[in-house]
Amino acid sequence: MAATPARARADYDYLIKLLLIGDSGVGKSCLLLRFSDGSFTTSFITTIGIDFKIRTIELDGKRIKLQIWDTAGQERFRTITTAYYRGAMGILLVYDVTDESSFNNIRNWIRNIEQHASDNVNKVLVGNKADMDESKRAVPTSKGQALADEYGIKFFETSAKTNLNVEQVFFSIARDIKQRLAETDTKAEDPTIKINKPDQAAGDGEAPQKSACCGS
Repeated sequence: MAATPARARADYDYLIKLLLIGDSGVGKSCLLLRFSDGSFTTSFITTIGIDFKIRTIELDGKRIKLQIWDTAGQERFRTITTAYYRGAMGILLVYDVTDESSFNNIRNWIRNIEQHASDNVNKVLVGNKADMDESKRAVPTSKGQALADEYGIKFFETSAKTNLNVEQVFFSIARDIKQRLAETDTKAEDPTIKINKPDQAAGDGEAPQKSACCGS
């Protein structure tokens, strides 16, 4: 009976924290706005420090609450954002397909992840502004794919303006994290079963000791 209020309190099955990182101006805030609010703005607003949005989605019959943190790309805010790596379950590494330096800096961002994030954090590489004219493109799709393959992560090209692949990239990383969490939950249950079996085999004489030890 005590479990019922706790279950009723949660309006989701999984809470997943995501982090958007990448150089300033690559469109992280626009991607977040498009995914969370379904809107796009052409005015450039610099994120000061950190901002976040929440959106709940359905995945494989489960309700997933996504808490998405948008970080500032500028160097002076980087010390603020390192603290947010620790709680992240998934990280979207964003570059601008028309800006080669933002692509080259992805390696630096990955080094930051390796320094500050948990080892099993899910990552995805995102080449944003894919709607731009091909004459303005500085990073070919093949180059983005090759970098993603090198690190063994998924790769998407997106456009916050036209909504190209925006839903797909967030749903993809959320699904991968959900599967990882589900597998972790399953593994966590196994030792409990193994611990209980010897107690059951110990006979009636051990029963009072077991209930005193594990009563609450």
